[in-house]
Amino acid sequence: MKIGTPKEILSGERRVAMTPDSALMLQKLGHACIIETGAGAEAGFADADYEAAGVEIAKTAAALWKAADVVAKVRAPEEVEVKRLRDGQTLISLINPGANADLLETAAKKGSTVIAMDMVPRISRAQKMDVLSSMANIAGYRAVIEAGNNFGRFFTGQITAAGKVPPAKVLVVGAGVAGLAAVGTSTSLGAITYAFDVRPEVAEQIESMGAEFVYLDFEEEQQDGSASGGYASVSSPEFREAQLAKFRELAPEMDIVITTALIPNREAPELWTEDMVAAMKSGSVIVDLAAERGGNCKLTVKDEKIVTENGVTIVGYTDFPSRMATQASTLFATNIRHMMTDLTPDKDGVINHNMEDDVIRGATVTHAKEVTFPPPPPKVAAIAAAPKKEAVKELTPAEKREAEVAAFKAQTKSQVTLLVVGAVLLLAVGLVAPASFMQHFIVFVLSVFVGFQVIWGVAHSLHTPLMAVTNAISSIIILGALVQIGSGSFLVIVLAAISVFMTGINIFGGFLVTRRMLAMFQKS
Repeated sequence: MKIGTPKEILSGERRVAMTPDSALMLQKLGHACIIETGAGAEAGFADADYEAAGVEIAKTAAALWKAADVVAKVRAPEEVEVKRLRDGQTLISLINPGANADLLETAAKKGSTVIAMDMVPRISRAQKMDVLSSMANIAGYRAVIEAGNNFGRFFTGQITAAGKVPPAKVLVVGAGVAGLAAVGTSTSLGAITYAFDVRPEVAEQIESMGAEFVYLDFEEEQQDGSASGGYASVSSPEFREAQLAKFRELAPEMDIVITTALIPNREAPELWTEDMVAAMKSGSVIVDLAAERGGNCKLTVKDEKIVTENGVTIVGYTDFPSRMATQASTLFATNIRHMMTDLTPDKDGVINHNMEDDVIRGATVTHAKEVTFPPPPPKVAAIAAAPKKEAVKELTPAEKREAEVAAFKAQTKSQVTLLVVGAVLLLAVGLVAPASFMQHFIVFVLSVFVGFQVIWGVAHSLHTPLMAVTNAISSIIILGALVQIGSGSFLVIVLAAISVFMTGINIFGGFLVTRRMLAMFQKS
C-alpha cells in the first residue's frame, strides 16, 4: 500500500501526519510513502528530509490523493478533499464523527474506509494510538506557557535586594490528561498550584505531583471515572451549585486559571462565570482549553485573546498543539504509525481491516459502504471499575472493649484446645512407646512449640515480615549448629560448620537487602 500525507489546508494548522522517522517505520511494515511538497515545512521537516527517508514527493494535493491508497492527515478533510476520496481508499485522521454526519455519509457512498483517530477506544493496548491524549498533553503544557507569557510576574516566589515577589497561584479545573500536564508544568515552574476535578479518584494523582486538590464540602456519589473510560460524567445541579460556590470563593485569590473540563459528545460546561472573572485581580490570566467546544469560561472568545474591563486576560486559542508543531507532529505521526502496525499484522504491506479487533472497530466510522459509527462498546475495559468501598463503622469505646474481650476469649479457647489435644496425643503415645523414646519425643515437641512461639513473636520493625521470620529461623539453626560443633564426630562437625556458614550468609544478606530497600525511600 502507498501511504500519503497531504498538506493541511485548515488555516493555522501547522502539524503534519507523517514525519521522516515515522515514514521509515511505515516502510518497515512493507508500505511505500508519499507526501505533498511542503507538507512538513511549518513543522520543521523539509522535503529533503523526507527524500532522505525514502519518501516520494508529490507536487500537488490532487496528485497525492490520486496516488495514495491510504491518506493520513491531521484535521478532518475539507469539502474539496472529501471530493477526492475514492472507492477502496482509506482515510486516517481526526474526524469528530458526532458532528460530521454528512462527511460520513459521503465517504460511505464513495466506498472509502474512514478511521477516526479521535475514536480510538481507551483500552490498555490502544494507548500507543491515543491521539487525544498525545495532543492534550501538549495542550496542557502549552497552556501554562501561554499563561506565563501573558502574566506579569514570575511563577516562583523570589526574595531579592529589590524586593519580594510572591509566587503565582494557579488553579487547574479538570484533571484529565491536559489538566495533569498543566499541573505538572505549573508546579515545576514554582507556582502554588490548585486543581479540581469531579472525579475524587484523581485527588491522589494531583497531590503526588505537588499540587493541592480542591475538595468540596458536598457529598455526592460520583460515577467512577474508570467505568467511563477515564472521562468525567455529568454532575447533579446541586453538585454544580456547590462547585460554582467554591470557584467564587477561590476567584479573588487566583492569578492564573486553566480550564480543561470537557464531557464527550457535549458542549463544554460553563464553570467560570462572568462574576468570577469580575472578582479576579487585574493582570490575572484565564486559559480556556475548552474554547473549541464553547469554552468553560463565559467570556471566552474562540481563537482570540481578549482583555476584560477589569484587566483579566482570557486566552481562547484552539491551536495549542500547532503552536508546538514539531513535537505535536512527532507524537501524532507515531500514533498513526502504531495504527498502521495493527492494520498490517503480517508486515507485508497489505492492510487487514479486522472489524473483530476492538481498536480497529472502535476507530472505524465508515467501512464497506456503510457508516459504522457509533461503535459497540469494547469487549475489554481500559481499567476495571473500582469496587465501591463500604464505609467503615466507627466503634464506640464499649464496643471496642467488647470486641477485644471476645477476641481474647476466642484465642484462649483455641490455645487451650490445642494444649488438651496435644496432651491427649502425648499420653496416647506414652502408653505404647518405651520410656527412652518418650524422653526424646517430649523434648522434640516442646522445642517445636517454643520455637514456633519465638519465631512468630519476632517484631519486624527492621525487616519485612518474611525477612524477620527467615532470620529468626536461621538464628535457631545457627545456635543448634554451634552447639554441635563440639561433637566428637567429624561428620557432625562438618555439617555443623556448613550450617553456620549458610545461615550466616542468610542473616547478613537479609540485613544488606533491608538496607538497600530502606535506601530506596531516602532522599539523597
